[in-house]
Amino acid sequence: MSQPHYPSWQPWQPWQGSGASSMLASHADRERAVDVLRAGYGEGRMERDEFEKRVGRAYAARTVGELALLVADLPQGPLPQPSSAGSVPPAYLPVPRPRTNGKAVAAGVCGLLCVPTMGLTGIPAVVLGHAARAEIRSRGELGDGLALTGLVLGWLSTAGWALVLVLLTVVSVVAS
Repeated sequence: MSQPHYPSWQPWQPWQGSGASSMLASHADRERAVDVLRAGYGEGRMERDEFEKRVGRAYAARTVGELALLVADLPQGPLPQPSSAGSVPPAYLPVPRPRTNGKAVAAGVCGLLCVPTMGLTGIPAVVLGHAARAEIRSRGELGDGLALTGLVLGWLSTAGWALVLVLLTVVSVVAS
């Protein structure tokens, strides 16, 4: 009797021998028993000739009890093998990189937008820059350069608007 080919891509199913040992074995019962035998042979629990004899007896078995006797001295499936590499000690793990503060990014963007918006984003850049630098100091986040860029450009924009307002006031006083 030729042995049917059992595809190796199918997931392994544990042997679930029934309590009724005189119950007739199905094809699926035989295949599960052969899977247990294959796992035992693969783990080195029996020699090739013993494996081949047991597989032949499994395909010839008529009852679930006969199949249970063939796999009784084997674990009911492959045993997990311990990892040879082990885990990496914490001292050698890379240090997690702190995240960049979101307000610092917003301050930098608002500071850069001061030029095309003619200074309208200057005050938000200053407010966000100060808030971001305070959070960065307390939380240990990244982004201090962005916050500082937003602060400098925001203050320059605000100073520019203040200068324009002073000049307009002086011109209006002189003209009247």
